[in-house]
Amino acid sequence: MVVLLVGCKAGKNYNGSDLNVPDSFYFEEELHTPETIAINTRNLSKDSIADLDFFNLFKDPVLHNLLQKALQYNQNLNIAAQTIVQAQDGLIVQRASMLPNVGMEAGASHGNFQGVLLPDVQTTFYATAFASWEIDFWGKFRRLNEAAKARIVQSEEGYRATKLSLVTSVASNYFLLLDYKNRLEISERNLALRDSVLQIIEQRFEKGIVAEIDVNQAQIKRAVAAEAIPLWKRFIAQTEHRISLLTGANPGRIITETRLLDIDTAIAIPKGLPIDLLLRRPDIVAAEQNLKAQNALTGAAKANLLPNISLTGLLGVASNELSTLTDGPLAWNVGGSILGPLFNFGRLQRQVNIEESKTSQAFLAYERTILDAFRSVEDALIEISTLKEQLKARQQRLVASLNAQYLSGKRYDKGVTSYLEFLESQRQAFESELNYTETRRELLNAYVNLYGVLGGGWE
Repeated sequence: MVVLLVGCKAGKNYNGSDLNVPDSFYFEEELHTPETIAINTRNLSKDSIADLDFFNLFKDPVLHNLLQKALQYNQNLNIAAQTIVQAQDGLIVQRASMLPNVGMEAGASHGNFQGVLLPDVQTTFYATAFASWEIDFWGKFRRLNEAAKARIVQSEEGYRATKLSLVTSVASNYFLLLDYKNRLEISERNLALRDSVLQIIEQRFEKGIVAEIDVNQAQIKRAVAAEAIPLWKRFIAQTEHRISLLTGANPGRIITETRLLDIDTAIAIPKGLPIDLLLRRPDIVAAEQNLKAQNALTGAAKANLLPNISLTGLLGVASNELSTLTDGPLAWNVGGSILGPLFNFGRLQRQVNIEESKTSQAFLAYERTILDAFRSVEDALIEISTLKEQLKARQQRLVASLNAQYLSGKRYDKGVTSYLEFLESQRQAFESELNYTETRRELLNAYVNLYGVLGGGWE
C-alpha cells in the first residue's frame, strides 16, 4: 500500500527544461562566433557558481556603509523577506491536507425530533471525537506540495532579485552623487576663473583698451558658469534624498570621502559562460520555479478526474442524562467512501486543459526570460567596451582643450588673438570637463549594471 501511495501520482514529474544556449558571450571575444549548445537544466550544478564581493573593487568605505544600511533597513527588501515567510507557511498549510483531520464535538438537545419524529420529548447529551482522512492515492496533494515548495524558492529568488536591484540602485546613485559633486566643483572653479577674467576685461574697458562687447561677452560667460552651480546643488540634494530612501532613512546629507576621478575604472572582467546565468540570475531561477509549480498544478488538476478515497471514524459517548454521560458503552463508527466524478459536462477536463495551457505559457515565459538575460549581458559588455574607448577620447579632448584655454588666454593678453577665440576655448574646456566626468560615471555604472545582469557578480 505504501509503495502504491508513493508511486501513484497523476501528471508528469518536472525533470528540467531542454534549452539551447550560446557557449560564450558575443562581445566577450570579438573574434569568436558563439555556437549553440543543448542543455537540460536538471544537469546544472550550483557548486560551479561563486559570487564575488564586487563592490570592494571600488575601495570606497562610504559606498560599502550605504550598501550595508540598505540591506538592513530598506522597506522593499524587508517586504520581500516577508513573502518568503508567507510561502513557507503556505507549504505547512498544504502539507496538513495530506494528514487526517481530527476534531471533537459535544452538544445537547431537547425535543421530540432527532432525525426522526419521537413519541416523547427527550433530552440528549453527547461528546465525540472524529477523524477523517482523504487518502492521496493519485498524488493530488503531493503535486500541490511540489507547487508550494516551488513557490518558496520563487519567493526566495524574488527576494534575491529585490536585493540585487537595491544594491545596484544604491551604487548607481552613489556614483551619480559623486559625478554631480565633481560637476559642482568644476563649475565653481570655472566661475572663479571667469570672475577674474571679467574683472580684467572691465579694467581694460575703463582704460579704453577693449570694446564694451568684450565686457558683455565676459558677463555672459560668467553667468553661464554661475547658473550651473545651483543646478548641480539641486541635483546633489535630490540624489542624496534618493539614497537616503534606499537605505531606509529620512532625507539627509551624505558626506563622501572619495572623488569620482579617484575611483579606478580599469576593472578586469573575467570570462564566464552563459549557462551560469541559468543558476545565478534570480529572475531566471524564479521563472523556472514558476514553470515547476505550474507543472505540479497540472498534475493536481488531472488527479481531480479520478475518484477520491476517504476514511472516517467516530468515537464518543451519549446519554439522556448529563450525569450518566460516561456510564454507558462507547459509541463508535468506522467507514470509508469513494467519491468520483461521473458527469460534469467536461468541467474537470477543461480545467486540466487550462492548467496545461498555463504550463506552456510558463515555459515560454521562462525562455523569454533567458533570452532577455543574454541580451542584457551582451548590452552591458558592449557598453563597457565602447565607454572605455569614449572615455579615452574624451580624456584626450580634455587635455587638449585645457591647454588650448591656457594658450588662448596668453595670446589674448598679448593682443595676438580676439576675445571671441578666448571665450570659445573657455567654453570648450568647460564642456570637456563636464563630458569627461559624465563618461567616467557612465563607465562605473556600466560595471554595476554588468554586476546586476550577471546575477550578482562573476566568476
